[in-house]
Amino acid sequence: MRLEFWGAAHTVTGSCYLLESSDRRYLIDCGMFQGARRVRLLNYNDFAFNPADIDAVVLTHAHVDHSGLIPKLVRQGFKGTVYATKATCDLAKIMLPDSAHIQESDSLLMNRKNARRGLEPMEPLYTLDDAAEALKHFSPCPYDAEWDLADNIKVKFRDAGHIIGSALVEMWVTEGDKTTKLVFSGDLGQNDQPILRDPSIIDGADFLMVESTYGDRLHPIYDKETRLLEIINDTMDRGGNLIIPAFAVGRTQTLLYYLYNLWRAGRLDSDIPIVLDSPLAINATRIFFQNYENFDEESLQLIGPDGSVPEFPQLHLCVTPEESRALNSSEGSAIILSASGMADAGRVLHHLKHNLWRPESTVLFAGYQAEGSLGRRLVEGLKRVRVMGEEVVVRAKIEIMNGFSAHADSNQLMNWIAAIQNPKPAKVFIVHGEATAQEALKTRIQKECGEEVYIPFRGDVAKISGRASEIQYSNIPEVSTEMEMEEVLKTFDEDYRQMRHKVLQYVIRQPKTMDGMVKVLQKLRNYMKKLMASYNIG
Repeated sequence: MRLEFWGAAHTVTGSCYLLESSDRRYLIDCGMFQGARRVRLLNYNDFAFNPADIDAVVLTHAHVDHSGLIPKLVRQGFKGTVYATKATCDLAKIMLPDSAHIQESDSLLMNRKNARRGLEPMEPLYTLDDAAEALKHFSPCPYDAEWDLADNIKVKFRDAGHIIGSALVEMWVTEGDKTTKLVFSGDLGQNDQPILRDPSIIDGADFLMVESTYGDRLHPIYDKETRLLEIINDTMDRGGNLIIPAFAVGRTQTLLYYLYNLWRAGRLDSDIPIVLDSPLAINATRIFFQNYENFDEESLQLIGPDGSVPEFPQLHLCVTPEESRALNSSEGSAIILSASGMADAGRVLHHLKHNLWRPESTVLFAGYQAEGSLGRRLVEGLKRVRVMGEEVVVRAKIEIMNGFSAHADSNQLMNWIAAIQNPKPAKVFIVHGEATAQEALKTRIQKECGEEVYIPFRGDVAKISGRASEIQYSNIPEVSTEMEMEEVLKTFDEDYRQMRHKVLQYVIRQPKTMDGMVKVLQKLRNYMKKLMASYNIG
């Protein structure tokens, strides 16, 4: 069999893997690239395969970086079935049309600019009609039940604990007298998180594809409800708004869970309006409750036996654009949850435009911010940013609560990987992460599990037979350049870590040299910036 890596390979988004076996072809995920413009432009490339030749898609979950190119796939000839859990199918019914609306709106805006420049109009990536057609291909499958993808391939969805409906994929592929078990982590959630069950433990695997979003970091352990309350009270005391860019699916529901607990315990002032300003998040929350059987035991105790929504009079739903715009002219303070979570699209941009310049307001990021996103620039401390084409000075307080992440951290990933025994993976492929996170996780897996690890580039192919594999490296020009530069940067990182250790030990032994050493390091930093300035890298 062949396993080709066409997304989330040396990037965090665009999950897409092509499996070929017995002259048939299957995709595991078909996601959209998000983040920096260089990455987003990959969405407009032709697929590296003929969509009409794809027999089926196995979808891990509904987030658009895993599902968002399915309408494009259908538009270009895919006729097969998209298999996913019931909750994922339900979420896709709102998320794919929402994504299509964004594609159409962005295309309309770009074409107005192109017309003024005398350029040809640009087609949207896909349309609402494409999304509607794509949804006809979805077929729900239960958790923990084995089913046949083909005569020689069996599949089982296991709970990934990432968002409602998210799944790990166990796949058994039989070729001749050899059966190979592949495991795709999709996005792996944390243990002991609100609403969701813990990720399932996998008994064994021959080959493992594992995400690495937080492969180099640990989530802080602290009282999230109390910290959230402190940020709320601080903002309200200053007379500002608390703007929370929140992913419509997953993060919004977790935040509402904490806010509800604070209100129910009498800790949150009942006079503070909590506004959910995202039609997608509102609909997603309803779908969460429609699939309440997937909740963990603690969350099930908060709702009725029929999955009814708990009373929460402090919460206001903002549905229409007019209601959303009115928030920015209303008096008083409020907590406003609005998509998108990385502040790169959606209604939250209006709220940022009206609040970033206000020192009394706060912007709270509760999750990962991809490279190139507005959210990433704000958490990195930029004092001026462009929002909806307008430069805005940043005077609002920027807060970060990373512990809300829906992704497992380095220790949680390692614990999950180490539990895969009988057999242990012959090879682990690290996907879905930035280079530093992937390298850190690779080092830990090799050291602590003793397993062979490879970080694939886009276009790489793994030729697999039983537990044996051979890598056919990508010949895509830009990927080849990336691979060479990664090797140079890897050496640079090793030199830096060694120098860092030596400097630290030197100063510890001779504390009086610290001031001089700081000056030397500052000169080195300034010199590097000067060298890089000619490449517009600062």
